[in-house]
Amino acid sequence: FTNIVFGEGDPRAAIMFVGEAPGEDEDLSGRPFVGRAGQLLDKMIVAMGLAREAVYICNVLKVRPPNNATPTLEETAASKPYLLEQIDIVCPRAIVTLGKSASQCLLEIGDSMGSMRGRWHQIRLPTGRVVAVMPTFHPAYLLRSYTAENRQKVWSDLKMVMERAGRPA
Repeated sequence: FTNIVFGEGDPRAAIMFVGEAPGEDEDLSGRPFVGRAGQLLDKMIVAMGLAREAVYICNVLKVRPPNNATPTLEETAASKPYLLEQIDIVCPRAIVTLGKSASQCLLEIGDSMGSMRGRWHQIRLPTGRVVAVMPTFHPAYLLRSYTAENRQKVWSDLKMVMERAGRPA
């Protein structure tokens, strides 16, 4: 890896987006979600009536995995304590997990993305605070499967997040 990609945005954001790991563009820039998937995430955030600077964006892993591979269970387990502390510091009202890997890591379940998304989950931080989590499809998945049905599912998830954060659609 080249850079640590810690996260960026409003450190007191009501909404936090969590992906799985930095890709090549993120590794080179040191910023999360700046490649093609990041451009789509920016459009999703704008559609929510927000600016990228008004949310907090990070990944489970803070460095790019070798060969851009999906993070292993060992890598996510090693990174999770740092992510939980990051969540505790930002103190969001709602977390949007982007994709199966990030969702399974935070929720500690092995369910499919289809069964996780579309409904609220909760995590309990080591400090005892409980945070609402809405899993949804990763923007990279949407780029590969850009159908009206998938876009509608994500928009439905994001509308629930906006409501939870006090920003109804």
